[in-house]
Amino acid sequence: MIKKLIRSILGKKKKDPTQPLVLGPKQHGIDPQLVSPNAVRVTKTLQDNGFKAFIVGGAVRDLLLGVKPKDFDVATNATPEQVKRLFRRAFIIGKRFQIVHVMFGQELIEVTTFRGASSDGSPKDEHGRVLRDNTFGEQHEDAVRRDFTINAMYYDPATESVLDYHGGIDDIRAKTLRIIGEPEARFREDPVRMLRIVRFAAKLKFTIDPATRAPIPVMAALIDNVPAARVFDEMLKLLMSGHALACLQQLRKEGLHHGLLPLLDVVLEQPLGEKFVTLALANTDVRVQQGKPVSPGFLFASLLWHQVLEKWTAYKAAGEFPIPALHLAADDVLEAQTDKLALQRKIASDMRDIWAMQPRFERRVGKAPYKLLEHLRLRAGYDFLLLRCASGEIDGEIGEWWTAFMEGDGAERELLLAQKPKVAAEAAPAKKRARRRGSRSGAKGVNPGSSAGGRGNDDQGGQ
Repeated sequence: MIKKLIRSILGKKKKDPTQPLVLGPKQHGIDPQLVSPNAVRVTKTLQDNGFKAFIVGGAVRDLLLGVKPKDFDVATNATPEQVKRLFRRAFIIGKRFQIVHVMFGQELIEVTTFRGASSDGSPKDEHGRVLRDNTFGEQHEDAVRRDFTINAMYYDPATESVLDYHGGIDDIRAKTLRIIGEPEARFREDPVRMLRIVRFAAKLKFTIDPATRAPIPVMAALIDNVPAARVFDEMLKLLMSGHALACLQQLRKEGLHHGLLPLLDVVLEQPLGEKFVTLALANTDVRVQQGKPVSPGFLFASLLWHQVLEKWTAYKAAGEFPIPALHLAADDVLEAQTDKLALQRKIASDMRDIWAMQPRFERRVGKAPYKLLEHLRLRAGYDFLLLRCASGEIDGEIGEWWTAFMEGDGAERELLLAQKPKVAAEAAPAKKRARRRGSRSGAKGVNPGSSAGGRGNDDQGGQ
């Protein structure tokens, strides 16, 4: 009782920021079987050569949550050059801060040198964003430089201990996201942190600490100053996180969708396209959660489809034939999005292929269906067609026909082709109505845009 009284008068002793809380195996509960053997190999090699080395960041966070991490990062007091000399397949990359990629077959272990205290002399833009900072330092300084408390813990596989400098273990247990340091200053240093915290909140189902959240709506515009390629990479992570729908909802909740990601402004605010968006993103989430590959080309073809559809309808109304009209619409949309999204050429090419196939699915006579079966991107185009059917944009009969044709043998396919003229005649009035609905939808900016495929094989649909 006397001790409690003294503590209440003198106050609780302030924790030394240079000294971490050290947690043993029984306290943190990490399962060593979830740790990558190659990450252990990297830390051991560095330690055997006299350096400090720890698994760090999101991998430690996931291990503490009982989840097997997808990627492993290692932090060390060795310089990039010293790290590179210790591994046969190691490559120094990065301008803003140099890191080393150590390759083991298909697995990449990212190794960073402990970062020192941020220097006022580091190059910054007019808004305070750090452009380059290769200052190295001590581990406790590195912990201060990390973004959120739950990402600032260090795990040593050799001793199976966790070092926690900023109360990350308590925040994990409380399911709270808290930025390290003064929120406004940290967001100004790197505005992408605002996107990262939204992604983590949605993915982990954590709440954002009120002090951390407060400046986000005011500072959201700073993301406009970030290079388009970085924003694109972060947006791709967000949409391919396995929790895309939740991420979009969180973006809106935090006021980060307006102007930040222009195509998502439309996706989130087009009620007529909501069903398409929901289906596409939900299918993407399922594929990611099942460990299936996801195609960025399919993802963005879906997200931008509403814009293509609108322009396609306008070109046809102006007298263009359907196929040239579609190509013109695709050109317009991709050109408008180039600066905003920094789309890679391969992704843009995949998007064009998926869009261009859609009218070809309507040609179900003669040799046309057989020729379409030979298309390298058939599965992606087919998955896209199924989304259009499921959302009500086009008649579901066309999707059923193609499913039967693709799954059928030679005789069944010929029977489908033989029946096609009859089906076409009976379906003509409905088809005309669907076309008129499509024109009205295009005029109003309907959005069938989103991200994943349904039934395709693992190398195509979904994203």
